[in-house]
Amino acid sequence: MNGSKVRVLIVDDSALMRKLLGDILSADPRIEVVGTAKDGMDGLAKVKLLSPDVVTLDVEMPNKDGLAVLRELMKTHPLPVIMVSSLTQEGAQTTLKALSLGCVDFVGKPSGAISTDIKEVAADLVSKVIMAKGARVRSLPVSPKRDNGTAASFSPFSPSSPMRTSASYSKGGRREIVAIAASTGGPMALQQLLSKLPGDFPIPIVITQHMPKDFTSSFAKRLDSLSALSITEGEEGMELKAGCAVLAPGGSHLVVRRRPNGIPYCGLSDAPPVLSVKPSANIMFLSVVDEFGGKAVGIVLTGMGRDGAEGAVALHAKGAYIIAESQETCVVYGMPKAAVEAGIVDELLPLTEIPDALLRSIKG
Repeated sequence: MNGSKVRVLIVDDSALMRKLLGDILSADPRIEVVGTAKDGMDGLAKVKLLSPDVVTLDVEMPNKDGLAVLRELMKTHPLPVIMVSSLTQEGAQTTLKALSLGCVDFVGKPSGAISTDIKEVAADLVSKVIMAKGARVRSLPVSPKRDNGTAASFSPFSPSSPMRTSASYSKGGRREIVAIAASTGGPMALQQLLSKLPGDFPIPIVITQHMPKDFTSSFAKRLDSLSALSITEGEEGMELKAGCAVLAPGGSHLVVRRRPNGIPYCGLSDAPPVLSVKPSANIMFLSVVDEFGGKAVGIVLTGMGRDGAEGAVALHAKGAYIIAESQETCVVYGMPKAAVEAGIVDELLPLTEIPDALLRSIKG
């Protein structure tokens, strides 16, 4: 950030919420609240007037709601936006739409028990606002799955030069499972990746995306509607099958297990958060190591923090093939960077090239 403060505009129709969010952000010396707006129209005008680095945007507002404002911003003045949403099933649907339109991340609004919620909300909001300043803002529409069941196409990123290692695709032998880790920017990245895979994908896929409870069910349904794969939220005992992808439910760690007959299935763990996240990609990756050894492909997509790096190291040590998203297409190059720095990434690629790399890697 070169020592400069993150300049934030708060857009919310509630005077109380503008005050609360303003106090939280202004208390951090790295952040400057440059203005507030009382509704969507006011927000759009003040973005032009104030040129903030980051906007926090309420979902439900008069005149123009948050989604309408976000659509207009992404077309006319793209910049990092953090949605402020209620953590409910209805709020989940709207937030997922916002993520698909290009918002960087979201935070939960303090509920009626503001005194008990405010500290947790404060830490989450501050860290995400600071992260957002350096985020790569992209709006990437995804086409729905085709009627014939084949994978839908998607809009590519700008042409780029991928970085690859010389590792052989045959390293580790036949692959039996794919494990994917994602965080900030992950919902959009997962849409892009999974929409390019065929419905007859030959091995199961497990996914950890950092997301709250009640959001992952809606997100799994959204992914399912955009992909030829069958995609669902994980449940205890759910069999892992070819052509299917299972998403870790918010608030639980997804672990991979095998029955005595060798059939893999999904387990859920209520263990504490790891690196402050639950579900944890590290826990999922380590369970894949226990059950599949190196007969796996690990993928680390865009995200803030280091989750997934330790597990990817363990996978790689057993012979698993590791693919990471390169900085040029990451919203936040945190998780992939940690894997790269660990020296275990076999291919570092822009998002558009990962589906083909995955398909090649499982052919052994």
